[in-house]
Amino acid sequence: MQTDLYKHKGMRRALVKQLRDKGIRDERVLAAIETVPRHFFFEKAFLEQAYQDKAFPIGEGQTISQPYTVAFQTELLRLQPTDKVLEIGTGSGYQCCVLLQITPKVYTIEYNKPLYDKAVKFFKTYGLFPHTFHGDGSQGLPAHAPYDKIIVTAGAPGVPKTLVSQLNIGGILVIPVGGESSQKMLRITRTGENEFTQEEFADFKFVPLLGKSGWDSSSLS
Repeated sequence: MQTDLYKHKGMRRALVKQLRDKGIRDERVLAAIETVPRHFFFEKAFLEQAYQDKAFPIGEGQTISQPYTVAFQTELLRLQPTDKVLEIGTGSGYQCCVLLQITPKVYTIEYNKPLYDKAVKFFKTYGLFPHTFHGDGSQGLPAHAPYDKIIVTAGAPGVPKTLVSQLNIGGILVIPVGGESSQKMLRITRTGENEFTQEEFADFKFVPLLGKSGWDSSSLS
């Protein structure tokens, strides 16, 4: 178990200032970023990288997202403390920990078994209690639907119908959609049984969403 020292907290405060300067305004999101020790997700040799506003490899061809990306997606969710939220792509567990600072009702699913096992171990070590699942996140988690919010932390070729169908009326899906090299961040709100609105935001670059409603790993370059 790692320790969270005064210098680490100072580095997080500096990171939060950067995020404010880049336009993040949701105070709960900023407070969550300031609270979660991002260096816990890094080997000790890479401490300095932990509080840079950059993505970083975590193994298995995956990354821990750039803090700005985590903050941007979380802000788009308009997350409330009573919301039930589904995260597609547990990865390192960092985004999940940020979500847990705002609502305790977090469900998270990871496609990659080694990453899933590592994240579950992390959550247990630090006394965190999200609902964790291993499987095809592109299909959502229908057994526990509906959700107030769904966040996808990998780039999808399109918007999976399986995910929007698992939203409550008034629920929000935040998902990056596009090709392998770049995706447009979308916010989709379910306004009725078969009615949805879609907003487009900036371009990002995510690792591919794998699974039945995502990319076929054999087709990726």
